[in-house]
Amino acid sequence: MTALSRLSPPFAPGTVWLVGAGPGDPGLLTIHALNALAAADVIVYDALVDPAVLSFARESAELEFAGKRGGRPSAAQRDICERLIQLARQGKRVLRLKGGDPFIFGRGGEEALALSEADIPFRIIPGVSSGLASLAIHGVPATVRKTNHAVILATGHPAPDAQLEWASLARTGAPIVLYMAVSSLPSIVQGLMEGGLSGDTPALAVHGATTAKENVVEGTLASLPKLAEDGLIRSPAIVAIGAIAAFRSAIANHLLEFASEAAQ
Repeated sequence: MTALSRLSPPFAPGTVWLVGAGPGDPGLLTIHALNALAAADVIVYDALVDPAVLSFARESAELEFAGKRGGRPSAAQRDICERLIQLARQGKRVLRLKGGDPFIFGRGGEEALALSEADIPFRIIPGVSSGLASLAIHGVPATVRKTNHAVILATGHPAPDAQLEWASLARTGAPIVLYMAVSSLPSIVQGLMEGGLSGDTPALAVHGATTAKENVVEGTLASLPKLAEDGLIRSPAIVAIGAIAAFRSAIANHLLEFASEAAQ
């Protein structure tokens, strides 16, 4: 047993670990996540899990793709939950690996509830949130004392029976960090402007944060739909709207590029 493995609880057969893989770069994995990858019999992973992360799985581990991507054929959430239960009942050590944090727009809550109802023991390992990390590595803090004491995390792809009141969110004055919103930017921007948010409000989008495909685009609220239409903002991306988005330009000259050999 290595020094790092002693820091994690045992991964028992017949259990499921819901683990956050972070934004992409394997250097941002937690120690618990690394130990889970080394011990799991089966890894059920999402589309946003970078291949470099999966390279830490033990050689005999089974890899099962269960990615969900908007507008593309995807595994049904009910089927994913049933598969986790089935594998656990077979006595497997089941690692459910999700990009970012499993409980921030990762449907981890739905899977935890399904496992609980099926009497399957499980563990939750938080991950570095993609939304906050994507901004932080480019010098965009989620909160700055002089500009905001709150921040809103919102999805651009809500459940079919749900609807976000973008105008109401705009009226809070808090910066907004969007997940899974590229295809919905026209309607989101319209709603925010109807709520009184100026079209000149700073905005920033980060695609593929911490990976070799990473790209950063700066603009304004009003420019976001056109930037997406022109392909300059692509999924998967995190979009920040508000005063925090302008912070990067103030420190850009001295900000070291975030990169690791594993991410290239």
